[in-house]
Amino acid sequence: MSVTQNTVSAKDYSLAELMIVAGAEAFRNDGEVLATGIGMIPRLAASLAMKSFNPDLMMTDSEAFVLSEPNPVSGRSSHEGQKQETWMGFSRIFDNVWSGKRHAMVGPTQIDKYGQTNISALGGSYDQPKVQMLGARGFPGNSICHANSFFVPAHNTRVFMDGECDMVCSIGYNPERLPKGYTFDDVDIRLVITDLCVMDWNGPQNMLRVVSLHPGITLDQVLENTGFEIHAEEDLPTTPAPTEEQLDILRQLDPKDWRSKQLKDNPKGDRS
Repeated sequence: MSVTQNTVSAKDYSLAELMIVAGAEAFRNDGEVLATGIGMIPRLAASLAMKSFNPDLMMTDSEAFVLSEPNPVSGRSSHEGQKQETWMGFSRIFDNVWSGKRHAMVGPTQIDKYGQTNISALGGSYDQPKVQMLGARGFPGNSICHANSFFVPAHNTRVFMDGECDMVCSIGYNPERLPKGYTFDDVDIRLVITDLCVMDWNGPQNMLRVVSLHPGITLDQVLENTGFEIHAEEDLPTTPAPTEEQLDILRQLDPKDWRSKQLKDNPKGDRS
């Protein structure tokens, strides 16, 4: 992660804003790919990346148009005023997915030590789970076709669980579940953004690795809230605070401040 200049003081940014800025880094070096942020904070992260350091990112209006600038998240009710470049219906979306020209930031309910995720069912058996959720949706095909990053608003052992996911919805670094003809080189899991830290899967033997700790958060807090062994090097850096320029962009993208309502109590970004 790159350290930005002119960072603001702790009282001037929230945890949601810190996580948005950290999430934007996932898209920094993508070039011209379709960026999809599932949820408010991931969407703002992708939009911030497009508005600041990666203008080549492609983004849709969530319907059928590719935009040259991301729409604000203020609930636009029509296409009027948005900066459309071209039509992009379902067929073209799938062309991007299958060709690998997409990077999605998604919010799994469970993540295991292999990087496999679950959004489908919790507990019990496959036929009779204790909790039925969304179903696997696009996770299987997306995860074997293009890059994915994860957004976790509450870092705890229910999400980063001991053992394998109750239902495996996406590819990970588990040799027993690799599709025929796939190797670990075909698995592309990028950043994991949580309310405690930033992580990736570049530890030894594709272990989950701590990249940076959010201001005021200790490594012990991260370890205590993760249900499996993770890799952490000494002298971990602190996740960079938002710059004034980044906060200005976020105010334009989210003029009604919906970002402040995405996390419980939305604490300050620096909790030291």
